[in-house]
Amino acid sequence: MKPVVFQYRNPKTLSEALALLSEYRDDVAVLSGGQSLMPMLNLRVAQPAMLVDINLVNGLDAIRCDDDGVSIGGRTRHNDVLRSAAVAKNLPLLTQAMTHVAHEAIRNRGTLGGSLALADPAAELPACTVCLGGKIVAASVDGERRIDASDFFLDMYTTALDAHEVIVRVEFPRFDPNWRFAFDEVARRHGDFAVAGLAMAMRCEDGIVVDARIAFTGVEPMPRRLSDVEACFIGSRLDEPDNRIRARTALCDTLSPIDSGEFPPAYRVHVAGELLERLAAQLANANSG
Repeated sequence: MKPVVFQYRNPKTLSEALALLSEYRDDVAVLSGGQSLMPMLNLRVAQPAMLVDINLVNGLDAIRCDDDGVSIGGRTRHNDVLRSAAVAKNLPLLTQAMTHVAHEAIRNRGTLGGSLALADPAAELPACTVCLGGKIVAASVDGERRIDASDFFLDMYTTALDAHEVIVRVEFPRFDPNWRFAFDEVARRHGDFAVAGLAMAMRCEDGIVVDARIAFTGVEPMPRRLSDVEACFIGSRLDEPDNRIRARTALCDTLSPIDSGEFPPAYRVHVAGELLERLAAQLANANSG
């Protein structure tokens, strides 16, 4: 199939791009990496009157570090995040997750902001952003607003981003050396969408877990922190098997899995439980080392 007829603009400045988004609002699409948008256009799932290409807008692909944390531009390519020494040092969870994102060719074009804006329930980056407590910075002609990742994802393919806004950057907090991070997923083949994936972070002091962050991808319609599961680890040692048993029980009681027909909900929950135990053990070994 071919897309419907649309107008095309490639503004050179952010203000020009935002003016176009404001003018067309609900009848506009933003082209950044295009790895999801172009197939949607060809299949006529998306039928915008205006396509705004932001690839010539300066400053949307910068990775910056300061005392507060790390800022990653919305148009930053997946492979640039994967290969960034600053990200590997300060946000190792993202580096781990990026190795699971699609394939090399797609990572060369796909962008951080595009992945977050699409909010595919099986994508790795939304879960990582929730786990890391990132803030999505959305810009419009009215200015910028910061949206907590936990408030950004509303449902499957649905976010708090308004039609006239674009993600300009994502701000991640700084983590002290007591934090440990792990990401893994189960998929039919490497690069396929995950049946289940897990972003996990634990902070330990003297061997005791004092903070925990857990967010799944591919299991529920949107990523979220699982506070009841996190609480099973806090106050105990990571290498205690009992906390993993409690956490897996809490996980089964907490999850509301997707019923896609391809994978039964019970199977997704089982895979999620296996990932939970696997990554908890991995972080326990890292912490003891």
